[in-house]
Amino acid sequence: MSNWLTRLDTAMIGRMARKIRAVTFDLWQTLLLEDGELGRKRAELRISGTSKALTNAGYRFSEERLWEAYWNCAKACNVIRAQGRDVSFGEQIDIFIERIRAGLSRDLPKSRVTEIATAYDKAFLEYPLSLDVDAATTLAKLKEQGYALGLISNTGMTPGATFRVYMEQVGILAYFDTLIFSDEARLAKPTPEVFHLALNALEVPPDMAVHVGDDRSKDVAGAAAAGMRSIWISRPAESYESRNPKDLSDAVAPDVTVRRLGEVMDAIERLARG
Repeated sequence: MSNWLTRLDTAMIGRMARKIRAVTFDLWQTLLLEDGELGRKRAELRISGTSKALTNAGYRFSEERLWEAYWNCAKACNVIRAQGRDVSFGEQIDIFIERIRAGLSRDLPKSRVTEIATAYDKAFLEYPLSLDVDAATTLAKLKEQGYALGLISNTGMTPGATFRVYMEQVGILAYFDTLIFSDEARLAKPTPEVFHLALNALEVPPDMAVHVGDDRSKDVAGAAAAGMRSIWISRPAESYESRNPKDLSDAVAPDVTVRRLGEVMDAIERLARG
């Protein structure tokens, strides 16, 4: 009898250890959805704002040169993020300006650098992503159930400070207990360190947390490396395969796959029962 009780106690402890106390979310293409046309308009605003600032400072560069610098900056920052690190928003602006002409960030008046940064930043608020129709309801339900909620986001061309402003505008900021943005943390998914930053802030161990995201390499693999479980949102028209048409045979498998954000609550309940 004692051996049976020991086995029972061990099983119960195992289930308790897997109880989910916290849920972390990706932002881009998970809670907020991109529109390719709006992305193009944001880029055009950044280029036109940069051209205006440079002209006001007495510099003239071709539009082709500015676009080349813009995409070269994006590539340089993506290389850094692929290594699990990130740059601050100010550093990203310096990289962009230096790609226009070496030494230009040093030569430009600070007021013009600020003007370029403002154009680069505020383009998002002019053409923002749309909030997923299930985002507010899903977050509210999780909060009502007592889950601690966190956000872990690679910021790309828009700083975390601006995402905070927009998240408040669309009514989801208050649901989160912690927000980790890569430009502020200087860490980027999929490094486990950025997930651990969120877990430490939430005071929850990895095996009691699940991460929700749309990217197999950044969200799913990153969460697994951090010791968390994962829910992958494989959107019908925005799935990982359609955006990255490569063999996923060696990719880390998510614990649960769903088709839309509205299915996340049920997925979490299945994980909790398992």
